[in-house]
Amino acid sequence: MPLTLSRPASRPLNAWLCLGIPAVVAVTLLLLELTSLDMSLAQLFYDPDAGGFIGRHSYFLENILHDRAKQVVIVFSVLALIGFVFSFLIARLKPFQRELGCLVLSLGLATAFVTPVKAVTAVQCPWSLKEFGGKETYSELLSPRPATDKPGRCWPGGHAATGFALFALFFVLRDRRPKLARAAFLFAFGLGTVFSVSRMMQGAHFFSHNVWTAVFCWLICLGAYYYVLYRPASKAEPVAKAQAVNA
Repeated sequence: MPLTLSRPASRPLNAWLCLGIPAVVAVTLLLLELTSLDMSLAQLFYDPDAGGFIGRHSYFLENILHDRAKQVVIVFSVLALIGFVFSFLIARLKPFQRELGCLVLSLGLATAFVTPVKAVTAVQCPWSLKEFGGKETYSELLSPRPATDKPGRCWPGGHAATGFALFALFFVLRDRRPKLARAAFLFAFGLGTVFSVSRMMQGAHFFSHNVWTAVFCWLICLGAYYYVLYRPASKAEPVAKAQAVNA
């Protein structure tokens, strides 16, 4: 008899938590464009007497927390893809096929969106600005970009997305392992925050760049979960019955 393991019904999604909070954060970020918060926070990590941003030439921040950490997440993503492919071939993995597919889709979309959006927005990095020893002129997110031969590529944050993309784990585990899902959320949030602060210390991103990235990654992972895995009780029952018949 083939191994079967019906997917449990999904717990209802709280619209306020899933969409309301990100919307409030987004509006807050837009309002913060009217303040100097980004500049003030960046100044905390800038020391002109020490040659610029305090983490710009840090071996740990660049080689370990940036390059190696990103490679670890890439390896995890590749393993998820391999697991998804093998779920079509190995009976024990088949019950988790949709979860693996959702994980691969979420990780892919939550990291792939960064580069094209950077190209469209052309936001400068702090280290490129005149205020921090560079040559470029600062402009708010929704303002026209000053003429330049070197358009910026700093919004949203790529390294932050590497961490916040792991919100996908929360959604993939949400229905089967709620407690583990909450731990996965905290891990993804914590890792994304660490990556964000490390890049701020290097002058690669402003605070708002990273928070926007967290919002985008959350919404992407939520969307993938909703369309691939989310099954209210009324829709989940036919799935379980179909698996029982096939057994």
